[in-house]
Amino acid sequence: MFHFHKIFVLFFLILYTATILPAGGGKETEGSKLATEPVPVTVSGRVRLTGNSPMTSLVITGENREWHIEQSEEKKLTHLQQQTVTVSGKEYYFDYFFANGSFTERRYFIKDITLIN
Repeated sequence: MFHFHKIFVLFFLILYTATILPAGGGKETEGSKLATEPVPVTVSGRVRLTGNSPMTSLVITGENREWHIEQSEEKKLTHLQQQTVTVSGKEYYFDYFFANGSFTERRYFIKDITLIN
């Protein structure tokens, strides 16, 4: 009985750790940190919900770029999904790398959003 308890705890810790770790390409390196200081911008595009539940995120899709909305700002735009909006805010980006260090993508984010129309 004593060993069963240890095995159960060990199994639970392994399972818990596996669920909170990022996917294979999500290993953070120096390049996956904040790459720029936020700069003021005005952007226009369609508000869309991306991802799969429960890991969804709101984005504004413009002509040549997609801006991810910070989670704390999503309430300002959630009711405008599938509509074209113009907002002002502060833009910054992260560069993401695979575990082997090769570049994978640059994601742009916007915060401190003010709805213009």
